[in-house]
Amino acid sequence: MIDIPLTAELVRGALELERTERGLVPHRLPARARAQNSDPRLAMAEAQPAGVRLRFRTRADVVELETLRTKQVYAGAPPRPDGVYDLLVDGALTAQASVSGGNTLDVDMVTGASSLTAGSPGVVRFAGLGGQLKDVQIWLPHNELTELVALRADAPVEAVPAGRVWLHHGSSISQGSNAASPATTWPALAATAAGVDLVNLGFSGQALLDPFTARALRDTHADLISVKLGINVVNADLMRLRAFGPAVHGFLDTIRDGHPDTPLVVVSPLYCPIHEQTPGPGDFDHEALARGEVRFVATGLPGPGKLTLEVIRDELARITAQRQASDPHLSYLDGRSLYGPEDFAELPLPDDLHPSPAAHRRIGARFASLVLDFKGA
Repeated sequence: MIDIPLTAELVRGALELERTERGLVPHRLPARARAQNSDPRLAMAEAQPAGVRLRFRTRADVVELETLRTKQVYAGAPPRPDGVYDLLVDGALTAQASVSGGNTLDVDMVTGASSLTAGSPGVVRFAGLGGQLKDVQIWLPHNELTELVALRADAPVEAVPAGRVWLHHGSSISQGSNAASPATTWPALAATAAGVDLVNLGFSGQALLDPFTARALRDTHADLISVKLGINVVNADLMRLRAFGPAVHGFLDTIRDGHPDTPLVVVSPLYCPIHEQTPGPGDFDHEALARGEVRFVATGLPGPGKLTLEVIRDELARITAQRQASDPHLSYLDGRSLYGPEDFAELPLPDDLHPSPAAHRRIGARFASLVLDFKGA
């Protein structure tokens, strides 16, 4: 086996690679943004490598990746499954694996307090790939902190030139909650179908119009940008209508400072019955938790200026239409065209908030067709 240096040319989808004593930690926000964040939930989400993958060309029959995972354990909730590594060969999902060992992070969902128990790295091994020259991608777990320790193969590898870059920002749905694996989140499926390079800045619970996130989008190369806004602002009960509109304008203004002519798509929330007409804050369904199930509820009461998904969609459509007068490269996509009431009737949200694996596949195909110019099913 040959030790392959882990370089930025081989790691796709990360905005920054932090060098550690052991290896590399992929980050989806740069150090400047991380320094301005005070929420540990965002710190965790941005370090979970959703959309991050190793990509190279090789004749190797065997490839090994050594990593140190940090697995979260939530008090009172069902155990989380192990993170999955997806192997794609020439664009086709070929094999899956998980690592053993690693760190354990125990989290109290009520207080937010956490404690870390250190562990050892593990190895995922993919064999029987054949001796032909091929494009290999290893997608890292979208919901598990992952430190890259070593890459080994039984033949040399070479970097693959970057293609068109799709830069996306969104919530836990974009990060991949309830998806079966990292290459089957809806953004990964859309990107693979359309043949574009994905940079996924979907942050679980943290699509909150943060200025530092807008600056990260501004400063990242992209051929197309999409921002899926609204659901976290509602379920965090973060602001009222008076603040939401100017915050959206400011977010888009910042992106446009770095991408004045890049196609930019504003995507409103998917259909989600608990928040369509009911404001946040969102909460766990504690009766379901007592049964060992994770489900969510909306707990807010209607009031002047309070945000619901219906209000959010109207405001995003209004803002986009207003800005299009001077921004011909800006467009609006109603999230219900990706997942609407009819889809909910056929493929309901398993926890009342996040799409099922089948719904991720449907959303990805539709986004590719509507936005990324891929005419798939």
